[in-house]
Amino acid sequence: MSGFTVAITGRPNVGKSTLFNRLLEQRKAIVDDVSGVTRDRQYGIADWNGKTFNVIDTGGFVPESEDIFEQEIKKQVLIAVEEANAIIFMTDTATGITSLDESMADMLRRSVKPVFLVVNKVDNSDRLLEAAEFYSLGFDNIFFISAMSGSGTGEVLDAIADLIPKTDEEESGSVLPKFAIIGQPNVGKSSLLNALVGSERTIVSEIAGTTRDSIHTHYNLFNKEFILIDTAGIRRKTKVHEDLEFYSVIRAIKAMDEADVCLLLLDAEKGITAQDLNIFSLAVKKGKGIVVVVNKWDLVDKETNTSRDYTAALKERFAPFTDLPIIFISAKEKTRIFKVIETALEVFDNRSRKIPTSKLNDIMLKVVESFHAPVVRGHAIKIKFVSQLPTPVPSFAFFSNYPDDIKQPYRNYLENQMRKSFPLEGVPIRIYFRKK
Repeated sequence: MSGFTVAITGRPNVGKSTLFNRLLEQRKAIVDDVSGVTRDRQYGIADWNGKTFNVIDTGGFVPESEDIFEQEIKKQVLIAVEEANAIIFMTDTATGITSLDESMADMLRRSVKPVFLVVNKVDNSDRLLEAAEFYSLGFDNIFFISAMSGSGTGEVLDAIADLIPKTDEEESGSVLPKFAIIGQPNVGKSSLLNALVGSERTIVSEIAGTTRDSIHTHYNLFNKEFILIDTAGIRRKTKVHEDLEFYSVIRAIKAMDEADVCLLLLDAEKGITAQDLNIFSLAVKKGKGIVVVVNKWDLVDKETNTSRDYTAALKERFAPFTDLPIIFISAKEKTRIFKVIETALEVFDNRSRKIPTSKLNDIMLKVVESFHAPVVRGHAIKIKFVSQLPTPVPSFAFFSNYPDDIKQPYRNYLENQMRKSFPLEGVPIRIYFRKK
């Protein structure tokens, strides 16, 4: 099932980016008092009450503007509204209802999607009285919040979480493994798919962005069966100008939600870029298995240690998550393409792996004993028991007398030791410390 997606919409300068940062619990979007700062959509993952969902921060909606940026923002908003599962319509009690709010409300009332009217900057009792006028916009779900302080945002998150089916979080993968081919435009995603299935299943073109939508292909050859998802290229937002490109980006992110393992394609000649790292980090946050596939390797001039040095350089960029399979292929020449599938199936097995509790404790308690967590405020930290949690992503709970005092370096140490002791290559793992 595709991930649940929420779009934050509204006119300029009502606090959409502040709410976006609040929902993600990080400063990802630029915030400024000048209207129109957000011109591209921002993407992130929010987590609330054990449920995760995609959040899209759109630019300010100005329906009749002659400004070229505002025209592009309008296109983004319309597509975000079309693709999202739910919409947050944000307004500002400090300025009251404006003609732009009314235009936006008129458009959203025609949508069949759930709409949450969020009135921002309600940070005192006087503002709460003033905000009552927003009931006149005619929406059933209305929330009064202060995005800056976080007041009222919990109720919004509760309402969104109620819409998300439990199966989204609880499903442990489909019967058949699903592999999503992800990466920037024109790195050879469609060529790899065609090489694997032995037919022209998708259009292959030198024009970046030929694939507009995600395409599912059932693979059943050589005693291997799985679903391959070829996604539209995820392009850096400053380079995207077409409506359909915006549409493609959302679809590609949703394809990640559907997949068990992501095949991240890189162009061997261009190397790894900041956008590749963005795609990688998004897949890691979603807990997907990852295989890094370096395509067009036949075009690279090679020496004795070229692949070794290339691998080391890639892992340095992917750090701290470096336990990754990296495969060098040529989709055009069909070189090592079946190695990609074999590796993806191994990563799928690693992601589904359940480690017996007795074995987990035998190994990890010896690891803890050999290197204890640092003493905090005179307290010796002791870890007495380890168990794997019943989640789709490999997650482990370490039970301790002072779980809140265990810092990130020791968490990294435990993760590294787990990777040395158990086959978890290509899989993000999550470690939690709990009270004994």
